[in-house]
Amino acid sequence: MTTTTQTLPTDILVRPPESLWLQARRAFFRQRAAVIGLVVIALLALTAIFAPLIASYEPNQVLIGVEQVQRRDPPCIHLLGCPAAKPQHLMGIDGNVRDEFSRIIYGTRISFTVGFLTVGFAILVGTLLGALAGYAGGRSDNIIMRVLDVLLAFPSLLLSIAIVSVLGPGLINAMLAIAIVSIPAYARVIRASVLAAKQEDYVHAARVLGISPARILFRHIMPNAITPLIVQGTLGIGTAILETAALSFLGLGAQPPTAEWGSMLSAERNQVFTAPHLVFFPGLAIAINVLGFNLLGDGLRDALDPRLRK
Repeated sequence: MTTTTQTLPTDILVRPPESLWLQARRAFFRQRAAVIGLVVIALLALTAIFAPLIASYEPNQVLIGVEQVQRRDPPCIHLLGCPAAKPQHLMGIDGNVRDEFSRIIYGTRISFTVGFLTVGFAILVGTLLGALAGYAGGRSDNIIMRVLDVLLAFPSLLLSIAIVSVLGPGLINAMLAIAIVSIPAYARVIRASVLAAKQEDYVHAARVLGISPARILFRHIMPNAITPLIVQGTLGIGTAILETAALSFLGLGAQPPTAEWGSMLSAERNQVFTAPHLVFFPGLAIAINVLGFNLLGDGLRDALDPRLRK
């Protein structure tokens, strides 16, 4: 009696398993909204880097005596029929006779600085507190999380206003206030991840081998618990930009003549009918920036969570 053996294709036998990060990358680029968000953020980043080359003027340059322009002149684009004899200003002139387009472009730098520095500080402090609370447990966990619960009990914007009112108005103080009120969210995310990771077998094995608690936490647990923090941080950048613009709109953030979108909105808020371009363009810049980070964050969440992959 003869038996037949079936051989598998060679490529199936030698093909290595696909890494989790490669799977996540492919899942990310399959989402159209996530790719759009990445493109938007990349374009904004290039705008911030090359602002001096893109902008036609310095952001605080007053054009009185330089060009024949008036306060709050509407946009003038030669390709759209604006007379060639008139100087071109793509987004018009603001109330202090400055080029609105140049100020919007330079405002991208401030927006990115605010978003990344604020979220970076909040993630650093929140990660340390959340990791310590989750790994130590017991009384340390209760003390840390109850203090953070007090911060969470207040609306973030109102608490930011209170902190800036104590510290004094200014962009640095506004960033610090937003970072402080953002710490509990990141601490809770990393605490939950650490609580789940420390029950894994590799953690128990490390304890049996006598590895120090600090090394277990930062060398074994944290690399496996950091994924949710990446998603939360990406989404938090958009929130930080929006809240900073809100504080600047209220006069508590960036102070004149800083080219910050929220303060630009505040300065021209009463001209919504007489000079709508001075309200529309800063508002559109904020919306595009926040939308880009939100789309990117949603895409990262779906790509990095295996349960949400299709």
